[in-house]
Order: sequence, then structure tokens, then C-alpha cells
Amino acid sequence: MSATNEPHVFLVRGDAPALVAQEARALIDRLVAEREPSFVVEEHGSSGEELDVRAVVDACLTPPFLGDRRVVVVRDAGRIGATEAAGLLAAVHEPLESTFLVLVGGGGTVPQALVKAVGAKGELLEANPGTGRDRTSWMSAHLRDGRLKFDAPARARLQSHLGDDLGRVAGIVDSLVSAYGPGASISVEELEPFLGSAGSVPPWELTDAVDGGSIPTALAALRRMLDAGGRHPTEVLGVLHRHYANMLRLDGLAETDQAEAARILGVRSPFVAKKAMEQGRRLGSERIAQAVKLMADADLDVKGRTGLPPDLVLEVLVARLSRLLRARPMARR
Repeated sequence: MSATNEPHVFLVRGDAPALVAQEARALIDRLVAEREPSFVVEEHGSSGEELDVRAVVDACLTPPFLGDRRVVVVRDAGRIGATEAAGLLAAVHEPLESTFLVLVGGGGTVPQALVKAVGAKGELLEANPGTGRDRTSWMSAHLRDGRLKFDAPARARLQSHLGDDLGRVAGIVDSLVSAYGPGASISVEELEPFLGSAGSVPPWELTDAVDGGSIPTALAALRRMLDAGGRHPTEVLGVLHRHYANMLRLDGLAETDQAEAARILGVRSPFVAKKAMEQGRRLGSERIAQAVKLMADADLDVKGRTGLPPDLVLEVLVARLSRLLRARPMARR
């Protein structure tokens, strides 16, 4: 470790390759700073080339020829085997003052011994934005620390437009920098021409819109899940079925608290259980039963009972589910 306690080894990992690449790029840019990248950065395993771990070790243990530092980047670090990882541990535990090793996840699972070593001696960077407030914070931080100055409405517009497709942030920022220059202030007016098509949205945006009774919002979320998200109609039906099945399982348990409801549903988050309880109580048993029947009919229609396009079947279903709060409960027989 250097005298300033600056980490010399990093592992960037996450579930979305585009976000991992984006996080790695930001890290490499920070390590290179004002230096000439061609003199500083040494890439291994890029563009699908064979990954030679011995060459990586040699690069880590060799002082830079030109300049004051070397940034060794290993792409698809999941291709490193357990035996090969042992050879890298020396570079991780005792790095040269002039060398920075960046392991970029992908290509498989990074050996646990290497992950533990990086966690102990360097820095693990998780390229996962999370959900809800965590996602909003992630977006705000990345735009705040970037090469442009987004005002609050522009940040909100970008997040709303991209939805789940946060991997597109870097490309949009690159385009804006090319158009307006580094450090430019970006408002909604400057941002709008560069947005392109709307991105996908997480399932809870659809279920929240349905629960709120907003047919236009629910249909917009459905279209983004089907179009930008590429979700199959049966997958969307599964999302809606789980949502109402949770309400059905909690129906009639008036004294149940959030923790007990989460246990009954088999979910970790009491917040999910709370939403199911509250919406189930607003609907009541009879309208929950109506929702289940609507979904059963839609399932048969999606599978070809009526010959209607599956997307149209889902649009009708989502509109009917969104109207349930305003509808009268079914008459008792």
C-alpha cells in the first residue's frame, strides 16, 4: 500500500455488464487523471482475447517504462482460474507503488480467494444501483460526479426516461459532452434531444401504477416492460399474479404485522409485505377474487383462446385491474 493509503488494486463487479463497464471506465479515468492513457494503461483480456495471467503478474511487478505509474486492466476477470489466481495474490498483497491493478468482472465467477484479497488490501466496487431510493441516489451521484452539470429537473427526467436501462447513462453523457463540451450545464431542454427511446421499468412500477388506479400510467409502464424491457407477456402475467397472490395469502389476517406478513409470504422485505397488506385491505376479499379471475382469463387468452394479440390482452387486463378500486365488489351469491 502506498504512503497515502491509496488502494492499488480494485475489483469492479455487478450483474449488468454495461454498468460494470461504465464503473470500470470511470475508475480508470480517475487513475489515469491527466496522463496520456497510451503510456499508462495496459489492457489484458479485452476484445475476447486469451487471458494470460502470467503476463498480468509480470505487468504488475514491472515498474513503468514511461511515466510515473502503470494501470493494469484485466477484462472478464471471471476467466481467471483458482490456480492462476494464486499467482496474482503477490501483486495484490504487495503492489508496487507505481502499479494499479483493475480487475473487471465478467466471463464467470472471480475466485473467492482473489475477491477476499482485494477486499482486504484494495477496494471492491459494486456496480449495482439497487432499487427505489438507492437507485435515485446512485443516479444522482453518477451525474453529480461526472463531466457535466445536470440540474435537478434534468436528473429526474433522465432517471424517469431510462428506468432500468441505466447502462445507457454513459452513452448519453458522451453525446452531451460532444455537443456542449465538458463542464456544461444541462437542463431538460438540452437533454431532451439526446434521450432516444424510453427504457424499461422495474416490475414494481407497473404494480404501483395498477394499485394507484392510474390507467394511463399503468399502460405506459406495461409498454416499457414489453418494448424496451423485452419481457414476454407470460412473464408480465407472472409479475401481476405474484402481486395479487400475496394479497390473497394475507387476506383476512387483520392482526398480522409487517414482520409476520413477510414470513408468511416468504419475502425478506417487510416493505413488500406492508404494500401487499395495505392494498389487499383497500381492495377487500371480493375484488381480490375479481383480480384473480381476470388474470386467469387473461392467461388463457394469451395462450390463444381468443386469437387476440397477447399485448392487447395485457393492455385490457391492466386497465381492468387499475379500475378495481373504483369498481363495486362482486355481488355475493
